[in-house]
Amino acid sequence: MRQVGVTAARAAGELLESRVDSIQEIRHKGVVDLVTDVDVASEKLVCGTLRDAFPTHTILGEEGGAIAGSEPGYRWLVDPLDGTTNYTHGFPLFCVSIGFEVDGQLVFGAVYAPCQDELFVAERGRGATLNGRAIHVSDVTELRQALVATGFPYDRAALPRALRSFEVMSFASQAVRRVGSAALDLCYVACGRLDAYWEHQVKAWDLAAGALIVLEASGQLSATDGSAFSVDAGQVLSSNRRLHPLLVEALAGI
Repeated sequence: MRQVGVTAARAAGELLESRVDSIQEIRHKGVVDLVTDVDVASEKLVCGTLRDAFPTHTILGEEGGAIAGSEPGYRWLVDPLDGTTNYTHGFPLFCVSIGFEVDGQLVFGAVYAPCQDELFVAERGRGATLNGRAIHVSDVTELRQALVATGFPYDRAALPRALRSFEVMSFASQAVRRVGSAALDLCYVACGRLDAYWEHQVKAWDLAAGALIVLEASGQLSATDGSAFSVDAGQVLSSNRRLHPLLVEALAGI
């Protein structure tokens, strides 16, 4: 599992980096939601690698949807290019994200950011690593001293809620960042670069790998209101645990 997942993530990341200056097609899935021919090529590479190794597993990809397998309890969640808008502008914060579930429980995650040559990996019960070195969440205890991040939805009707929470957290924290990649936001929480990350509207393939990496780095996950986290629920609040109650309180009612 680990070998195949890491191999697929690295190969797809190398493809992304090699094509960053040769995108041939950019289409709109929504008003501001982009997809390129490179997204599609990356997903084809990842899914092909996974299917060759595990032909009975189900695969959920951002661009191709679900590929049903005869063992639905084994599910791969693939974002072949998380940060497509960044990618199309040559802004070097994007990645490949590959998560794996067994009977609804996340057991493996790999996120590869090719421009930084950074590979984040986690296996359930075995900790999380960055380029082979163990990582851990930060030890910040005061929200006023916390560097936090969020993302904005593609659905413009949902933007006011995101802007309200951005404003609230801008006053409550030290600073707010918007990286443009949910998977990287989660990985940055896991390694202590960020102290927290939240988003009100986000997809399962954006969350799966990074969520496990946060947990295995001793972080905490929930919905934005503090209720139980689910990769399919479409929202996330991640932190270093110490800040979690303060974050839930700050976001209450938004």
